[in-house]
Amino acid sequence: MSITEELKNVVSGIPAKINEKKGVYEFEVQLAERKAFLTKQKLIYSAKFRVDEQNKEVRFTEMLKESGAGVSTGSDDMSPGFGFKKETYNTFSGTRSGTIEEQSNLFGKKYEYKFDYGAIRKKFESKTNEHGYKFTYKITGFNL
Repeated sequence: MSITEELKNVVSGIPAKINEKKGVYEFEVQLAERKAFLTKQKLIYSAKFRVDEQNKEVRFTEMLKESGAGVSTGSDDMSPGFGFKKETYNTFSGTRSGTIEEQSNLFGKKYEYKFDYGAIRKKFESKTNEHGYKFTYKITGFNL
């Protein structure tokens, strides 16, 4: 089985839907959802990877995204009335590990959900090494 197929199998075990565009594979998992009076907020884990056959390298990046929509009271930098707000946290300080509670504190929200980011990254790294490829963690999706 090819390295790309093995990595796609890792994603299917999460489970997440995987999409490919110009050689970059992307998948997302909704981790949590909060509903309040006429508003809804979602916390999403997003990751991308590319298999570089020529250099025998797999490049990987990940981030948390939070989005929300609904009626606002004017707080949280949203204007009165219907609004949409989207926040993103990227791993500029390096790789990330821990539970979703620790990460969601960066957003100032409390989600009751656990998700092990490190396990996904370790599976990707393990499969990459099994095939004799180099695993490279990228802090952004640029030049992936």
